[in-house]
Amino acid sequence: MTVAVAPVTGAGLTDVIPALARLRITVFRDFPYLYDGAAAYEVDYLADFAAADGAVVVVARDGSEIVGAATAAPLAAQDDAWQAPLAAAGFDIARTFYFGESVLLGDYRGQGIGHAFFDHREAQARAEGAAHAAFCSVIRAADHPERPAAYRPLDAFWRGRGYAPLDGVTAWYEWKTIGSAKEERHQLQYWTRKL
Repeated sequence: MTVAVAPVTGAGLTDVIPALARLRITVFRDFPYLYDGAAAYEVDYLADFAAADGAVVVVARDGSEIVGAATAAPLAAQDDAWQAPLAAAGFDIARTFYFGESVLLGDYRGQGIGHAFFDHREAQARAEGAAHAAFCSVIRAADHPERPAAYRPLDAFWRGRGYAPLDGVTAWYEWKTIGSAKEERHQLQYWTRKL
C-alpha cells in the first residue's frame, strides 16, 4: 500500500476536520484512552485547534482516504490547562509547540508514518520559532483491567525520537470512557524535546 503523508495548513484544515474527527473517535476508543467520543464535540475541538496561527495537521492518505493524522500548534494558543504545567516547569510558552494528537488506523502502523508525522510537526514548530516540542500521553496502570495482552506502549518510539517524560509534570483532562455514564478525570504525562 502506498500512503502519502503531507502537512495541511490554513484554509485546507477545514476540509480534513470531519475525517480527523472520525479517526480520533475510532483510534482513541482503544486502550489506553478508551475514549467514548462524540462527533460534534470532535469537530468543534479540532476547528478550535486548527484555527490557531501556525497550526498544522499532518495527513496520511491511502489514495483519497484519510487513514491517519497528527496535529500541532503553538502552546500559547492552547487552553491554560495545557500551558500551566509546562510554564510551572520553566518552559517558555511562547517558544513551545504542542503536539495535540497522532491517530493512525491499525493496518497502517509500523510503516514509518509515525516518523513522518513527527518530522512534519517538528519542521512546522521550528518554522514558527519554537525551541521545544511537547505532547501528553495518558497514564494507565500496568495492571489496568482493559489493557490488552499484546499492548505495546509507544515510549521506546518517542525516546527514539529524542523525547523524554518530564518527571512530575502532568495535566488532567476529562473525557467519557467506554462503559461510563459521565466524564472522568484522567492524568496525562508530558513528554518534551529541544528542537
